[in-house]
Amino acid sequence: MSAPLVAACLWVLAGVGVAMLPMRRQFLPGGMLLLGAPALLIWIGAVHGLWAGLAATLAVLSMFRRPLREVLRRVLRRASGRASGRGGQ
Repeated sequence: MSAPLVAACLWVLAGVGVAMLPMRRQFLPGGMLLLGAPALLIWIGAVHGLWAGLAATLAVLSMFRRPLREVLRRVLRRASGRASGRGGQ
């Protein structure tokens, strides 16, 4: 097994470990995993090709679907507040 796939397996195990933590303790380690994901995805894509990179991207999106949905909701809420002239506050 290649180094990127071993790293991806360890990343998934770390994500499962973070998911077992109480919610108030998930933010920092979950955020660190989310910040490290793009580098891992690029590494997988560079070594194994586009389709493997896309499959890994779908796996990351699946694991972090709720936090990413919340971030997207907040960004859109702020953008719509600024577009309508309310200043986002």
